[in-house]
Amino acid sequence: MHTYTDERTTAEQTLWRRLSARDSLVRRLDWPLLLAALGLTAIGAALVYSATRGRADLTGGDPYFFLLRHATNITIGLVLAAFVVWIGNTRIRDAAPLLYVLSVVLTALVLTPVGSTVNGSQRWIEVGGGFAFQPSELVKVAVILAMAALFAARAEADDRLTPTGRTVVQALLIAGVPTVFILLTPDLGQTMGMAVIALGVLTASGAHRGWILGLLGTGLAGALLVWQGGLLDEYQLNRIAAFANPALDPAGVGYNTNQARIAIGAGGLTGTGLFEGPQTTGQFVPEQHTDFIFTVAGEELGFVGAGLIVALLGVVLWRALRIARDAGDLYGTVVAAGIVSWLAFQSFENMGMSLGIMPVTGLPLPFLSYGGSSMFAVWVAVGLLQSIHLRSRLLARS
Repeated sequence: MHTYTDERTTAEQTLWRRLSARDSLVRRLDWPLLLAALGLTAIGAALVYSATRGRADLTGGDPYFFLLRHATNITIGLVLAAFVVWIGNTRIRDAAPLLYVLSVVLTALVLTPVGSTVNGSQRWIEVGGGFAFQPSELVKVAVILAMAALFAARAEADDRLTPTGRTVVQALLIAGVPTVFILLTPDLGQTMGMAVIALGVLTASGAHRGWILGLLGTGLAGALLVWQGGLLDEYQLNRIAAFANPALDPAGVGYNTNQARIAIGAGGLTGTGLFEGPQTTGQFVPEQHTDFIFTVAGEELGFVGAGLIVALLGVVLWRALRIARDAGDLYGTVVAAGIVSWLAFQSFENMGMSLGIMPVTGLPLPFLSYGGSSMFAVWVAVGLLQSIHLRSRLLARS
């Protein structure tokens, strides 16, 4: 049986050299995926500017403060995506263990005095210049890569597609260690996201359905334990209470959700016009440039604009699913499936909390919300998907 490394040193390396020589790498990118991601990012930049240009309390009087920082984050994200494509799928897989260890260490450091606290949660590491780094965003990428590398290595070594129970347990430990750190910060939204990623990766790996059902049952039991054990902070309990009863304390715990729904409802079919939303300009919706960015779209771009965002996110997920299907190897399939699980859940949760159909958790909307860590992570994901796509095209031609 040929190993992954043997395969790389034959057909893949030769074909990469040929593509580089003919300068055809760009033409073979998944352009629907790339254009949809770029479209979402451009819309997000406009929405961030609309939500922050009048916030003198946050910008110090400079209406372009957040827009310029957001543009910097986007630029770094695009560079990271290009770098991932350039170094190739193979070397990313080889580096997966190191990336995982580094990301887990950074996630654990958040719980030490190195971490900084914002809005009652200790989730960031200050890096200077007013910038903060949130390790829980990038640890999701590292967990997907590490779990995929494990499943692929075991499948190649054992010459079998269905992972053994021992391999599944090892994979769950890979996801579980950083998840515990994230839960302790506390960050319920990211914890839920990690659970969904683990479920998606297990499903794509071909794990027996008993493991899938067991993970679902464990997740429900864990949620009950967290609830009954008093492990949630008061603000998290208030968010859940407001979700269960939207009429509960509309000026207090239910304020965010109620104002978000008012803003979206005010947009109607075509919206009030970009930069013209009364709820947005009046600063009625808290955290509107981050957690509640979708409310800006709903109010100022209306149902049409919000629908366009949903459609573009759908294109990203559709192309990612096609890449998972056509990957040509288990590693690529699992990585792409993990990315789909992550982006689909986070998009649904973010838009759902703005609409009042999901509890408020503080998860950003991929490609749109302000925040460097999130922007870096989603564009690294795009780079990984493109790398998997290119490799599958190369192997199909070999």
